[in-house]
Amino acid sequence: MRRTLVTLTVSTLLAPWAAISAETLYVAGPGGSFQKTFEEKVIPGFEARSGAKVVYVPGSSSDTVAKLMAQKGRQDLSFIAIDSGPMARAVEQDLCAPLPTVPALDDLYPNARIPGGRAVGYGFYATGLGYNKAVFAKNGWAAPTSWNDLGDPKFKGKISIGPISGYGVEALVMVARANGGSEKNIEPGFQVMAKKVAPNVLDWEPSQATLSQRFQSGEAALVVWSNARVQLVVDQGAPVAFVYPKEGAREGLMTACVVNGAPQPKLAQQFLADILSPATQVTLAKYSGYGPTNAKVKLDPDVARTVVYGSDRVNALVPIDWSVINKQLPEWTKRWNREVER
Repeated sequence: MRRTLVTLTVSTLLAPWAAISAETLYVAGPGGSFQKTFEEKVIPGFEARSGAKVVYVPGSSSDTVAKLMAQKGRQDLSFIAIDSGPMARAVEQDLCAPLPTVPALDDLYPNARIPGGRAVGYGFYATGLGYNKAVFAKNGWAAPTSWNDLGDPKFKGKISIGPISGYGVEALVMVARANGGSEKNIEPGFQVMAKKVAPNVLDWEPSQATLSQRFQSGEAALVVWSNARVQLVVDQGAPVAFVYPKEGAREGLMTACVVNGAPQPKLAQQFLADILSPATQVTLAKYSGYGPTNAKVKLDPDVARTVVYGSDRVNALVPIDWSVINKQLPEWTKRWNREVER
């Protein structure tokens, strides 16, 4: 399917900074370490160049989309930076404006382009398995290699997975894929999750901060998490590591769009161009653990080894179809609550 972009004139897109300098841009995105990176490493440079003020509004990706839907036609947010699943809903609900003509768009990996020409990926990550090496060594356990390791009885009470509204849905789909199913045939996923994985689960933890603490301490020795999240725990000195399962790690993509009906569309377009620029992509890789979607970005080896970087690693990730998942998620959630997270 052809992806159509609305073409803006160069003079419109690259409007003089002075013309937008009195504006305040409201940007919504994840909280925690990601918010810290944006507020300390990304936003100050943008403010200095533009003379504008940027206010960061933290919240979960799902909550951000819900807010946009509730305020449709009277938005106060101009720009959102959220995960690809909720972004698919935002695009379907006409909450994102057509992409402007930003030069960096031509430099993106193909799988960083969102169908419909209204959103774009700015950071890759992988969802796989994280394990506490100290706990595994103490018990004489080999490092995990498969999504099906989540169902190994020896890990009873030592596994933490997010709820169906978070990493749980990714675990469900990837377990289904590891057992002959997919998001289009989720039955194998529910069978394994309910009968084998759920009995091993310590908790279905929605808080990333709480999960981080349990992972560091070893209370949760095996987790379903992203490489970026695991790397943050590694950077704190904990004996943990990330594993790309043999069946593949889920392709994670942090995405962005200019809000449809945004109060400051030109400023939001400039912000989009900024986060796709090589300089900002390097910053996000270094401080947030997200691999660059701009194929022209060059990373230092010490940073490159910690993120999804380069065509080989990017192409090895397993994409999932969020349009299929989002349509079925309400029913999956009811079944999850009955059979899995009881």
